[in-house]
Amino acid sequence: MPRQCGGGGARHPTKHKLMLLALASWSAGVVALPAATSPDGQKVLSPIGTESASRKLNGRFLHISDFHPDELYRVHTSTEESVACHRGKGLAGSYGAEKTDCDSPFSLVNATFSWIEENLKDDIDFVIWTGDSARHDSDEQNPRHEPEILRTNRIIADKFVETFSTPQHGLSIPIIPTFGNNDFLPHNIMLPGPNKWFAAYSDIWSRFIPEEQRHSFTFGGWFYVEVIPNRLAVFSLNTMYFFDRNAGVDGCAHPSEPGYKHLDWLRVQLQILRERGVKAILMGHVPPARTESKQNWDETCWQKYTLWLKQYRDVVVGSLYGHMNIDHFLLQDVKDLTPELGLDRINARGSPDETISISSKEDYLQELRDVWADLPKSVARGLDQETRVEDDEGTAKNKGKKNKKKKKKLGKIGGKYAERYQLSLISPSVVPNYFPTLRVVEYNITGIEDTPVWRDAYDLANPPTALALPEEDTRDYENLEELLVEIVRKKGKKSKGPRKPPKDHDLIVPLDPPKSSLPGPAYAPQVFTLTGYTQYFANLTHINDDIPDLDVSGFLDINKWRKGKHDHKEPKHGKPKPREFQYEVEYSTFTDKFYKLPDLTVKSFLGLAYKMGQKDIGAKSETFDAYDEDEDSDTDEFEDGAPESMGKKDKQKNKKNKKEKNKTWLKFLSRAFVGTVPKKQLEKM
Repeated sequence: MPRQCGGGGARHPTKHKLMLLALASWSAGVVALPAATSPDGQKVLSPIGTESASRKLNGRFLHISDFHPDELYRVHTSTEESVACHRGKGLAGSYGAEKTDCDSPFSLVNATFSWIEENLKDDIDFVIWTGDSARHDSDEQNPRHEPEILRTNRIIADKFVETFSTPQHGLSIPIIPTFGNNDFLPHNIMLPGPNKWFAAYSDIWSRFIPEEQRHSFTFGGWFYVEVIPNRLAVFSLNTMYFFDRNAGVDGCAHPSEPGYKHLDWLRVQLQILRERGVKAILMGHVPPARTESKQNWDETCWQKYTLWLKQYRDVVVGSLYGHMNIDHFLLQDVKDLTPELGLDRINARGSPDETISISSKEDYLQELRDVWADLPKSVARGLDQETRVEDDEGTAKNKGKKNKKKKKKLGKIGGKYAERYQLSLISPSVVPNYFPTLRVVEYNITGIEDTPVWRDAYDLANPPTALALPEEDTRDYENLEELLVEIVRKKGKKSKGPRKPPKDHDLIVPLDPPKSSLPGPAYAPQVFTLTGYTQYFANLTHINDDIPDLDVSGFLDINKWRKGKHDHKEPKHGKPKPREFQYEVEYSTFTDKFYKLPDLTVKSFLGLAYKMGQKDIGAKSETFDAYDEDEDSDTDEFEDGAPESMGKKDKQKNKKNKKEKNKTWLKFLSRAFVGTVPKKQLEKM
């Protein structure tokens, strides 16, 4: 039986395809014509993608985020928050100060790119770079300024070009950047475009933005790249226009708002990709986190985005974000969609704390777990069902009462493929708020290994010229107070009560996937499905070699040392003598015995979320026990075994208690903070 879909879904005839292609040029007057199928059936190749005989697909890409390079970083300076590793004396290491508010020294940036060049350069197909390539404004004595922000971003952009270029073919793979909330001034506040920041970054990122989309980028800071021509596109979303902390805009409900225009552009582009049979990966800086007390996006933007992903679930492969520094994931529930799309919702939530405070992150993660604890019980049993696309029609054995009962249970999670939910993957950062981290994601390329790959089309001899901006958008604001006052004057303070829909608001709901279409790559294994990832980290405590009496792991003594009487003083054994810098595998989903993810589909993460949502209880539930039966002993409560002073009865009691711990949740917490938090502290969370 074909998959059931709500609403319409019939494919447009050819003339409607042409209309959609015309709509591609619409983005408040900008031009963005992608490759398409002409009326006579001939393929029209995008100018950014033609065959390169020297390279083939690897089925891997790099996700890297939040460099936060700091030109003022100095080794051996103080790590105190107000000093930011800029002055004084203390434990600022040669490659960064892990578990502090300090940003990244350029030694870390350079070492990271050197490691990428030596270990990843020839094995990946593209790079997703999710923003924040400027330092935080955390040092009052050294406030950030525009030239510095643009300079550090240009340095990082040039590093990517240098790392992934060859003399023969130029840039060998596409690099897709996006704005972080610290990549402009004042941080968090991005005014509608066109503006001087878009003009500056159109030059800095000129090697990465397709020529035909430069007008689109200069208008709104968004664009996409067909990383595999006519097969797969990566969308760079400007999440600053969705960001709840951006006082310069007001959500996505009114047609005059850039958030509204951005999502309308995304809707049109996804519809065109559907018509062309092209899939899409979405990426941005600020993830759509939405818990009881904390929310990253304006509610109207979250609602529209979730609706778009629901309707284009046959197109979107996955969503990747950064910003929050912690390794985790989000599950968006389409049941949270409202007819008003958030317009009646009181904006009383706060935004997740941007500091590295473990306690603030702990509260946020616990809220996620509370949501996962309420997932339908059918998740536990329903996830054991077959997931292969070719088995979709089932067999005669599945008929009868049992089949009806199973369908009823699966219906609670959106059917066999859990299409009620959407997945966002959030990667930790390079900046060592914990440990520097990067991620290599793999995707299914079965049957397309020899497909034509992306080729650099940038003309070094005739680089594109910068677009002129309106005079009012080129002014410099030396006094940030002046800018904030102007924003309030123009926009008015955000209403804290229910907002009424604008009179001219006419919501266009995208069509459902065609009834004949298969589940999308995010829901069932097929070409472009994300199959897993390998996470790499750099243990700076070991590499910096600046902590005396260091244990083998390098995870615990640093906490005692930083809190001890020698804090912010030069170590007894002399100055740091850094070891050779390297990233090492933290974990891989392909071999991981805790997460046990067969792939990165929504269904797989739904099972993991349900597993972690089971609370520690006196007697294990049948469901929890089924997931936990073969966990290894390396997550025991006592890492070095039970103390000698513990009696036989106490040891038996302890052993029983260990079995009652949700070990997967503890491992998730450990990985969230990239292994920098001691186990005993995790168990108290």
